[in-house]
Amino acid sequence: MNLYRLLQHRVAAGKPVRVGLIGAGKFGSMFLAQVPSTPGIEVAVIADLAPDRAKRACRHVGWDSARIEATRFTDDAAELLAMPEVEVVVEATGHAPAGIAHARGAIANGKHIVMVNVEADVLAGPLLAREAARAGVVYSLAYGDQPALICELVDWARACGFVVIAAGKGTKYLPEYHASTPATVWGYYGLTPEQARLGGMNPQMFNSFLDGTKSGIEMAAVANATGLSAPPDGLGFPAVGTHEFAEALRPGNATGLLHHAGQVEVVSSLHRDGRNVVNDLRWGVYVVFEAPSEYAARCFKEYGVVTDASGRFSALYRPFHLIGLELNVSILSAALRNEATGAPDGFRADVVATAKRDLKAGETLDGEGGACVWGKLLPARTSLAIGGLPIGLANRVPVIRDVAAGQCVTWDDIGVDTSDAAYRCRREMEKAFA
Repeated sequence: MNLYRLLQHRVAAGKPVRVGLIGAGKFGSMFLAQVPSTPGIEVAVIADLAPDRAKRACRHVGWDSARIEATRFTDDAAELLAMPEVEVVVEATGHAPAGIAHARGAIANGKHIVMVNVEADVLAGPLLAREAARAGVVYSLAYGDQPALICELVDWARACGFVVIAAGKGTKYLPEYHASTPATVWGYYGLTPEQARLGGMNPQMFNSFLDGTKSGIEMAAVANATGLSAPPDGLGFPAVGTHEFAEALRPGNATGLLHHAGQVEVVSSLHRDGRNVVNDLRWGVYVVFEAPSEYAARCFKEYGVVTDASGRFSALYRPFHLIGLELNVSILSAALRNEATGAPDGFRADVVATAKRDLKAGETLDGEGGACVWGKLLPARTSLAIGGLPIGLANRVPVIRDVAAGQCVTWDDIGVDTSDAAYRCRREMEKAFA
């Protein structure tokens, strides 16, 4: 709770926290929007495949010409990683193999790494976090994105001595979304293709939010960072409002919505018939916790805590997240406290590519949010047992044998380049943490 005060010390000493940003997309742009109003944080360099586009993004979010001219723009992330003045690297590309390479480059150069790239974190984050710790730098999830905010709620509950029953986020979900493709996605969002085009919206990226992949990725990140576990056969997406969390999201009750205590789960803002859930949490995060004693349960009642019928279970939630607008918290936590806002310390959950339709030998997978597969959250031990193909490596790889719709894709179903750096890192992570 003293990040701002610590930052003022750096300002007074004339030693701003200097940041290198890789990827100036939506998340990166929202972070850049806060830089002019945060004395003590400076962006020394921005690496983007299109530097001119990155400059336009800076102008769009309100940077003046002087700030833009004082910032280096490059299309070479390696140049950014080698710059001695950069203290914290923000990886915001969303591309899992690139994210792994950038994280390892930051660590090798003695820089803290804030991983907006949850795809890379789920693919090999436990190994990357271990490498960062051994190098004396911080590897961190990105505050403002839902996984770090969920980790914060879980940490709050545990630090208070409460038992965490469930934690997760909200989203818009119907079972049919699992089969959505970039060609069908805008209908589910209530947009025409032309409206989406004018808004600069990427259909494959937005499809990954809709088809369940992003939810699986984010919950895997939370499980790997908190010790919570995944449901045995994927997320259930129960349709539950915030006023119902304490009653509905606990094991052993009549609803049966939670498989076991201590798990991650995503709640839907839609009932299965399409009706809106009352008091939905579509944009927010939550934790359900239990009073550890009868005395604590009595205190819940005395202080007006909303509980289940027993009085022992309650929930805390935050109704929104502001992604890049809140990223400063991670940057400052790493630079000023040497502390992550969430980081994986084990391999507990994985996200496995799952066929959206019957896949035929000879096809090529098109990755997260594409037309071929969606990402299903599974316990890591289950993924390893079936040889599940991680969603982060399911792009531009050939299918070598048929896979039925709804089935998990395995290593044996695809032709893999075993010399690929991201593949080798993933296998190294499995060996180290399985």
